[in-house]
Amino acid sequence: MTSVTVLGLGPMGHALAAAFLAAGHPTTVWNRTPGKEKGLEATAAGTAAEAIAACPLVVVCVRDYAAAQAILDAEALNGRTLVNVTGGAPAQARAMASWAAEHGIDYLDGVIVATTDAIGGPDATLFYSGPARAYEQHRDTLAALGGNTTHLGEDPGRAAAFDASLQDMLWTSMSGVIHMLALARAEHIDAADVAGHAKGLLGFFPDLIDLLAGQVTSGRYPGDAGTLEATAATMDHVLAAIRAKNLDNGVLSAARAEVQRAIDAGYGTDGFGRLAALPPAQ
Repeated sequence: MTSVTVLGLGPMGHALAAAFLAAGHPTTVWNRTPGKEKGLEATAAGTAAEAIAACPLVVVCVRDYAAAQAILDAEALNGRTLVNVTGGAPAQARAMASWAAEHGIDYLDGVIVATTDAIGGPDATLFYSGPARAYEQHRDTLAALGGNTTHLGEDPGRAAAFDASLQDMLWTSMSGVIHMLALARAEHIDAADVAGHAKGLLGFFPDLIDLLAGQVTSGRYPGDAGTLEATAATMDHVLAAIRAKNLDNGVLSAARAEVQRAIDAGYGTDGFGRLAALPPAQ
C-alpha cells in the first residue's frame, strides 16, 4: 500500500487522512498547529519537510495557495508526487504547476466536491488535472478519498476551472432562491408555499442544461423554445415587481443587461444559449 503524507489537518485535511488510513495506507501527517492529529492512527511529523520526505505521495489541503506554497519544500519534494486539493483559481493552479515543473516535481491539482463526512465514501466527488501519467500512477491510492474521481486533462488549471464553472452556477442559483423568497415574503406569500412550486419549476432544468450545452457546442442558438426578445419582456415584468417592493434588483438587472447586449448586437431572435457566446463587455 502506497504511503501518503497529508499536510494540513483542518476539518477537510483530517477527513482526508482518516480516509487514507481506513483504506490501509500508512499515513504521515503535519499541521502548523500541533495536536490536530488526535484521533488519527497516523505518524505525526515535526516539520512539513519531514512529513514530505516520509512518503512518495504528498497531499496538501490548507487555507489557500499562498499557505500551501509557504509550507512546501522543493528539495524534500524531489522525486515525489504533489497533489494540491486546497482549491482556488485556475491561474493559481497553473502557477503552482509551473513552480513544481521548475523543481522537477510531479504535480496534480485537485478539487473536492464533497463535505467532510462524505470523504472516503461512494458519493464523494474529486476532480484532478495535470499529467495523466502522475494521476494513473496514484489513481488507486487517491480512490480512497471518494467513489467519484475524475481526471479532467493535462492542463493543471482544468480542475479549478471546472469547479469555478460549477460554483458559478451554484451560487448564482442560490442567490436566485434567496431573492425569490424575499420577493414572495414582500408579497405576503409563505416561503414554504412558493418553495414547493419552485421545486416543480426546476424539474425541467436537467433537460434545459443539456439543451443549452448543445447549442454552445454546436454554435447554433435557435429561438424555438423562446427568443431573447421574449426573455427580455419577461425579465422586465419581474423587475417591475421587484422594484415595486424596493428590493435589490442587481442580479436580475445584470442578467437583463446581458440580454439587451445580445439584442443590440442583432441576436434578438436567438435562444438564451447565445449569451454564452457573447464577447466580453467592454
